[in-house]
Amino acid sequence: MTVDRLNRHRRWLLLFSLLLSLAGYFGPWIDHPVAGLVITGLDLAEVVKFLPAVRSGALTLWREGFYLPLLAVSLTSSLLAFRRELGYGWPLRGFLLLVAGVAALNMLPPAWSPGLLLTPEFRTQTAAMALCFAALLFSPFWALLPQGVTGSLVAILQLAAVVWPVAGFLRLLPQFSLLYNHPQTPGWGMGAMVAGLLGTLVLTVVPPLARRFARPHQMDAREGEMDATGRNE
Repeated sequence: MTVDRLNRHRRWLLLFSLLLSLAGYFGPWIDHPVAGLVITGLDLAEVVKFLPAVRSGALTLWREGFYLPLLAVSLTSSLLAFRRELGYGWPLRGFLLLVAGVAALNMLPPAWSPGLLLTPEFRTQTAAMALCFAALLFSPFWALLPQGVTGSLVAILQLAAVVWPVAGFLRLLPQFSLLYNHPQTPGWGMGAMVAGLLGTLVLTVVPPLARRFARPHQMDAREGEMDATGRNE
């Protein structure tokens, strides 16, 4: 796909990549024929607390890091919904803000209560959700940010959402193999999420850079044509 074609289809591909990220996150990271033994990306932040190696302190992980994909999808949706160069109409803007809200709400702990959200264990999740909803409410103003700033923010979010959860999950994989008494391999959910997040990064960063680098070449070509025309005259 050429850069021009990528630019034409970018807004639809961005929607697809964001939804693919969520589908992969909610999909199986540990697959199993018994539905109750399937572990999704969303489950990891809670399940990790009950693994023997984590409980004993032999393995330390930043539990809340498994919510980074939700944070990335929510903030990215709010950042991009009103970007002029993407040309989203109000229905698609509303859909992106809905995606942002749904992603943020999935950071709520199981059986939550207002008091529980303020406890030390869940304070980081609460702060992340507050950030996501603040970004959602001020989404039209993020469109005023320079394109380079938006691209940098989106790139940082996607990379963080790929590196930490995947690295943490791969560290946990031997523990799941012991728990299931069978060697475990990553399910399709992890790969789909990584593909979606990296797709979002590429679609946000590459087309503007390609246009920026193309402009000097176009100007040089025009100057060359003008010089050739002048010599012919």
